Amino acid sequence: MDIKSIKQDMLFWAKANSGEFHRISEEIWESPELSMQEFRSSALLKEALKSYGFIVDEGVGGMPTAFIATYGAGRPAIAINCEYDALPGLSQEAASTRKQPRAEGAPGHGCGHNLLGTAAVKAAVAMARAMEKYQLPGTVKVIGAPAEEMCLGKPFLGKAGLLGGIDAFLDWHPWSYNRADYDACCAYFSVKYHYSGKTCHGNSPWHGRSALDAAMLQAHSTEYLREHIYPGQPPDAANTLNYTFSSTGPEFPSVVPDRATIWYIGRFVTSADAEDALRRVTNCAKGAALATDTEVRVEIITATNHKIPNKALAECMHENFAALGPPEFTEEEQAAAKRIQSELGAEQSGLATGILPFGGGYSVVCDTSEYSWNAPYATAWVAMAPENTGWHHWGVTNCAANSMGKKSMDKAAELIAATGIDLLCSNELVEKANAELKERLQGKAYKCLLPEGIEPPVDMNAAIMEKYR
Repeated sequence: MDIKSIKQDMLFWAKANSGEFHRISEEIWESPELSMQEFRSSALLKEALKSYGFIVDEGVGGMPTAFIATYGAGRPAIAINCEYDALPGLSQEAASTRKQPRAEGAPGHGCGHNLLGTAAVKAAVAMARAMEKYQLPGTVKVIGAPAEEMCLGKPFLGKAGLLGGIDAFLDWHPWSYNRADYDACCAYFSVKYHYSGKTCHGNSPWHGRSALDAAMLQAHSTEYLREHIYPGQPPDAANTLNYTFSSTGPEFPSVVPDRATIWYIGRFVTSADAEDALRRVTNCAKGAALATDTEVRVEIITATNHKIPNKALAECMHENFAALGPPEFTEEEQAAAKRIQSELGAEQSGLATGILPFGGGYSVVCDTSEYSWNAPYATAWVAMAPENTGWHHWGVTNCAANSMGKKSMDKAAELIAATGIDLLCSNELVEKANAELKERLQGKAYKCLLPEGIEPPVDMNAAIMEKYR
């Protein structure tokens, strides 16, 4: 049987069995869990995979909510990215198209990961069924990667050596447009500098050592440093540094503070630029501590490489997208999207109905870039929330619960599965995509940017989730 017929049969199964996966996405949406705390969400996805014959390796990379599910054996080995974490403070009523939290301050799926992870599982199951029915050789894996919102999961999977032995990675993300391109994204780091000093009364400050002075001095040093950091390639991408003072104390003006933390985020066009900037920002911290006679402790939260685009694999995904078409939204769904746009002060254009032309460019920072150094990587952006409103807000949470989200999820599952079948059936495509990756890497090999000895922050957000579970 030819590839077209296999795809048609697989897509027929996917459409006929959507209900089961819709329920999973609803259950994940109903119980949103923050990064590293996705116990129920990951369990739902693992249970579904096991029920379809996948072997699931749980708690991988030292992260209790991470997993790798495998079906089949041998090459080609196709991996599908799976995410399921929520965002803080984005709780929202599913029935309301204006901001209306279900629980004030509680998490919500304002990035649509309840759909992202479920579509990944649905696509993998559809592929596995086709592999069994048509005796297709190869392996399909689902990479359960927690804490994407903190860019944490995939670097730790890479550090543990769990991203090797793959011929291609496939991915998608709910978004406000339909697109499958060979885009790149910046390298990234998130690091905290914790200063320790000595308290004293404010009327005799010479007895103390101000941790806040040290943190402020580092900030001033960083501002002077900006001029001497390579700016990237504006307007497509630019190297950026952001920071905030996340804690200080005692919080009383007549006491010299003996503790202060400054938190830095960096985005850089290349991994080398990011590593160099982090080294220099850390030197600023050391200098500030030396100047103020305080001590500083560096806490690296995460660091990711820049993404390596792959035109050959992305073009295959784009062609499948064109063949399948974008999600088709009803007048009622468009009206709901326009109400959300109105509430957010945006033009009332509704949901995207076309597919953008194929091309390159840049996308938002994401830890999926770790995949792209290990094998060809391609992702699709599938419309499910209104245009021109940004992301990570209550309107996205609303759409992720409703029919527009499910339509986006179903389309993404079909698109990933169809592209996966192309890879399983075409050695030429696999070889072409891997040859392109080799050429783009120019002799470089994957290196996790996390330092030796660092462990995943598995208790991150535990206290917050205890409040809202």
